[in-house]
Amino acid sequence: MSTTQDAGQVYALLSDGTTVEIRPATRDDFEAVKAMHEALSPDSNHMRFFNFSRLAGDTEARRICWDPTPGNVTLLALAEGTVAGCASYAGTAPGVAEVAFAVADNMHHRGIATLLLEHLVSWARSHQITTFTAQTLSENQAMLNVFADAGLPVDRQFADGIYDMTFPLPRDGMPAALDSTALDSTALDSYLTAVAEREGRAELASLRHVLAPESVVVIGASRRPGTIGRSILDNIAAGGYAGRVYVVNPRARQIRGERCLTSVLDLPEPADLAVIAVPAAAVLDVAEQCGQRGVLALVVITSGLDVAACADLLAVCRRHGMRLVGPDCFGVAVPGIGLDATFAASRPRPGVAGLVMQSGGLGFALMDQLSRLDIGISSFASVGHKLDVSSNDLLLWWEHDGLTKVAVLYIESFGNPRKFARTARRVGATMPVLTVHAGRSAADQALFEQAGVITTSGLGELIEATALLATQPVPAGCTVAIVSNVGSAGRLAADACTDRGLTVYRPHGPTRRRLRALARGPRPVGPSPVGTGPVDTGPFDTGTTVSEQDYRQCLELLAADDEVDAIIALVLPTGATGDLVSAIVHADVRIPLAAVLLNQPESVRLLARPAEQSRIPAYNYPEAAVGALARAAGYGAWRAQPRGRLLPDLPDINPERARTLAREFLRQAPAGGWLPAGAAADLLGSYGITVGDPAAGTGVIVRVTADRTFGPLVVLGIGGASSARLTPLTDTDAENLIRSVRPAPPRSEGHPAPPGPEGRPAAELRDLLLRVSRLADDLPQVTDLDLAGPDGTVVTNARIKLEHYEPQDPFLRKLS
Repeated sequence: MSTTQDAGQVYALLSDGTTVEIRPATRDDFEAVKAMHEALSPDSNHMRFFNFSRLAGDTEARRICWDPTPGNVTLLALAEGTVAGCASYAGTAPGVAEVAFAVADNMHHRGIATLLLEHLVSWARSHQITTFTAQTLSENQAMLNVFADAGLPVDRQFADGIYDMTFPLPRDGMPAALDSTALDSTALDSYLTAVAEREGRAELASLRHVLAPESVVVIGASRRPGTIGRSILDNIAAGGYAGRVYVVNPRARQIRGERCLTSVLDLPEPADLAVIAVPAAAVLDVAEQCGQRGVLALVVITSGLDVAACADLLAVCRRHGMRLVGPDCFGVAVPGIGLDATFAASRPRPGVAGLVMQSGGLGFALMDQLSRLDIGISSFASVGHKLDVSSNDLLLWWEHDGLTKVAVLYIESFGNPRKFARTARRVGATMPVLTVHAGRSAADQALFEQAGVITTSGLGELIEATALLATQPVPAGCTVAIVSNVGSAGRLAADACTDRGLTVYRPHGPTRRRLRALARGPRPVGPSPVGTGPVDTGPFDTGTTVSEQDYRQCLELLAADDEVDAIIALVLPTGATGDLVSAIVHADVRIPLAAVLLNQPESVRLLARPAEQSRIPAYNYPEAAVGALARAAGYGAWRAQPRGRLLPDLPDINPERARTLAREFLRQAPAGGWLPAGAAADLLGSYGITVGDPAAGTGVIVRVTADRTFGPLVVLGIGGASSARLTPLTDTDAENLIRSVRPAPPRSEGHPAPPGPEGRPAAELRDLLLRVSRLADDLPQVTDLDLAGPDGTVVTNARIKLEHYEPQDPFLRKLS
């Protein structure tokens, strides 16, 4: 695990959304640290040092301003280059260190101490520190709150007005069974949840300047219509944005009736958001001026910045505490507040879909499609190179904005996949998250499946699935009733359902009898003659067709059947039919309903249900409706399943022994390589995995591959088929991985398949996967691991490759 110090300076957000720099203290910081301590009020001095000595600041600065060692570390928080707080730990016993904090008086209640504590925890976890201790005066309620809210279990002992506190640190590499001072997996997850919640609050505060700005300045707007900067200014004006708008153009006195400022430095106030559309050579100077004037966020439209210029741009933003969208982006839009800071040709309609894109052009196309459907946009961001603001930030915003009901992503890369997975999994529990999956790797697919992200193979399918998920409830199961007035279309829909893993409902019992009662001719309304399950509503042998009222009653009868989870209603209006579209929109159906209008030119549109003020997606082909329903049903199944336990306790494992074996091998083979067979068996034995005699029977293969972006990937192969999941596997992940490879037994009539493989082989394979996952997560030096056996109950062949590698802490709270 890479430490804060190993990585040098990092930036992170305080609770109010402002940015601070976190870095290790050195000898050169002595005067600045001393000055901060000497400026503390008498009360703050007393709380920190338990006395009122005027020499305490000098003494403390001399104690902590040294180059860090594993047992003694000091971190500084700097705001605009000034020391705003410091935190240190000093070793007092093997694995134990005492922590201390000081925060400048003008920086209290902004989360500095908590942020520094998290970074100290990250350092300590990677340097064999298992326990923190601290002493705090009983009246120092602020510091007591920091420790109480950190998410770590605290043992407090009180004597003589002082609390002595002990904090076991989260250790994902060692279970509590082997180290009584380490947190178990549940506590680790609780700590990470607490960190994520704090990070979320801080990021929300900073994102308000981007997605809910009270003032906007456009830099680079031209007097000439049709240019990018001018189009952005035109769209802001036309959108009805009620906030304050400023224009910077040194060569114009006025544009669109707005007085032009010569420079950003001439702004009458620090604007919330600056939209920059100037030549690439001018971007850095403009960004620096924005920082000097106190602008809080930038959207950089400009393209053509090379790698060095991008790094310099990000450094300017970090130094001045500005959030950054872009560069090389198409802007941001929040239709609900009238903000359209893009150069799109048409304005997006306000609505319920959140949209984030790396490709701005595709973003405009999707905005147009969602606006046409009247789903509309809650907020849109084209993130371009996403040096700072990314899909993680937008997911967080949509989780809390009170508007967004469905999140739509088109992203080409991940900055922090594990953070994305954690955020998407949490957001997906309350709203669907969709993306395009074309051309993705196995690691991408595993990430999306574990996080519950709904994937499509193209933009058309993305829109079709969004139309259903934005308007219909999530299906409670996978059984679909099909009603059609064109028998062949109903059978096509049934075939598509079977291909997509959905069960076609075959009416029986009371539902079948009631459907028969609707018939007006000799051929009843009911299952088609071929017995595939669709309900065929005519035309009948007598030449009559189903009426609007009967078609509506048919839908309502099926919706009332507890075995039906969703309905597809197919119609082809003819001169002899009633108004079957009216029947669909007026039917009292409370489960997911998708229509197929076979004469419809659009791939998908929404039908209004006036009585309920809701809408029904209508597709022009059965396969499109089935595809959207299948994705919705898969999402519903993911959302309904247990979350699983992270790093569940496993018997007979000894990670420290495994680490020792790995270190010894790499000491002898600095370039890394494949372990000898005996050493590989010993390493596996540290995780309770026994290697038996080699055999020709290798029907089950378990493989680990190291992905430096995503983390270790566990691949399971059975009988030539394979699937993958990212570590750490929960018990639910392991079960899903097995189920995704091993085919389920045939479904019985009217009932879904049982929940995956059962019995001793499946249980032992699940245990093996969890042990392999734990090994891969504990030992990042494992770059390749291959296990094989006849059925997953025994390992008969094993290979392990090791290389030097120290991964970064994926959960450390910091800006990219």
